[in-house]
Amino acid sequence: MNHVGRALVDAEALLARKAYREAHALCLEVLRADSQVAGAWFLLGVLAADYDNHGRAAELFEKAIALAPADPRPRAHLARSLIALNAQADAVAAAEAAAALAPRDPLTLDTLGVVFSRAGLHARAVPLFEAATGADPRNASFQFNLAASRQFAGDFAGAEAAYAAAVALDPGLHRAWSARVTLARQTPERNFLGELTALMDQRSDDPDRALHLGHALAKTCEDLGDHEAALDWLTRAKAAKRAAVGYSSAVDAALFAAAAGTFRAGDPALGDPSEAPIFVVGLPRTGTTLVDRILSSHADVASVGELIDFGLAVKRAAATPSNLVLDPQTLEAARDADPAALGRAYLEAAGRLAGRAPRFVDKMPLNVLYAGLIHRALPNARIVCLRRHPMDAALANYRQLFATGVAYYDYAYGLEDVGRYVAGFEALVAHWRAVLPPDRFAEVAYEDIVADQEGQTRRLLAFCGLPWDPACLAFHENAAPVATASSVQVRQPLYASSVGRWRRYGAGLGPLRRALEAGGVVVE
Repeated sequence: MNHVGRALVDAEALLARKAYREAHALCLEVLRADSQVAGAWFLLGVLAADYDNHGRAAELFEKAIALAPADPRPRAHLARSLIALNAQADAVAAAEAAAALAPRDPLTLDTLGVVFSRAGLHARAVPLFEAATGADPRNASFQFNLAASRQFAGDFAGAEAAYAAAVALDPGLHRAWSARVTLARQTPERNFLGELTALMDQRSDDPDRALHLGHALAKTCEDLGDHEAALDWLTRAKAAKRAAVGYSSAVDAALFAAAAGTFRAGDPALGDPSEAPIFVVGLPRTGTTLVDRILSSHADVASVGELIDFGLAVKRAAATPSNLVLDPQTLEAARDADPAALGRAYLEAAGRLAGRAPRFVDKMPLNVLYAGLIHRALPNARIVCLRRHPMDAALANYRQLFATGVAYYDYAYGLEDVGRYVAGFEALVAHWRAVLPPDRFAEVAYEDIVADQEGQTRRLLAFCGLPWDPACLAFHENAAPVATASSVQVRQPLYASSVGRWRRYGAGLGPLRRALEAGGVVVE
């Protein structure tokens, strides 16, 4: 191995140890001697991506690709940075180009799996994760990624095997424990209460670790019928995270108020005339995935998953200076955006994922904040808003382990915070009910779907302008991947056990109930 080769090996080892300063210096030394060394540009790109500077990372990976077009590594990492930049179509294209070069090293295989998984292409991702774990079976993170993708694809036995392999390799891998417990109901004969309690008792300053383990313990206790213990574990699990994020309910109150201002009674809706989109919105954990599966079981409808494309189109149209996609200033500025251009921008981004289907479902729950702007930009789009008993909806959000890096879900770390958030949601929906036309905005109650599946399915299809399709009643047989917290539930026929769940928790939910009632929500 020559001097350059040794330097690149050393730089890669330094990167693996997160010795970024030393790795950066070594790569620059190589490039000062020869600016055409693709490997040095590639490693600088990896370093930039590790710092979440994905725009710069993409530029560096492009340099490496130009110098070494047969190397799949820069293309794979370019794809991962493009996914982080919300350029999904370009990311998938880069990933396919990398896969065509037949990579063999496990990190590249895993990286490609991550890209396809984040694009919702789990059938494409699973074989790559399997190849990565085959090449490096002792990497717990690779096993976790394989397990998650198998879970989303509906292979629960395969997911359990990979989660088990992940925690066997790294017993403290908290993400794997919390995910594993969701796969099946825990029973007195089969549960991980002992392992989880022992891990939770170990001292750690990582709030995310406590969050994952506490949620796993809460799910276990709930399955075993001990709801008081479940609530205690949730409270303990969330306390440190709530303190770390410093959440204020005033932030979401301002968002709800700004959202309501985006469409008022009498406002014109002069956007793009397309009828293709069906937006399924509402609070998380209230049946949005269920309705998505019902609708996308129709022969004329495809699901494009939970897209952030409408929010991104709004941000670009508003051109506000903040680094947040969603904030009150952006919503206020978006009232002055060209609605037709906004609609076209969204359709261009989302429509490519629908394939040849004439209609598609975008089931991002957070789009409830954009309902007014959606109607302005796409006046013929249908908006289906899920409703659920406010105590069940709030409890479901409190029980849910949301992505810890997404600030929009910071309300879920405290019972009173969840109550105030749900009250704000209820007020916003009341506003949409008053100002949006009923043939474009419809509310559907989760409890009504459970009680009358066929009647509510017929109502949904009629509202969306779709003919009857009996396949919509067999939504649980829909083989398409599900990359949400409902990945297990929606592959089963409807069940009513979650209706009225809040009553099993008793007095422990007192702070939640009081917060809802203080916000004007009628609980009983």
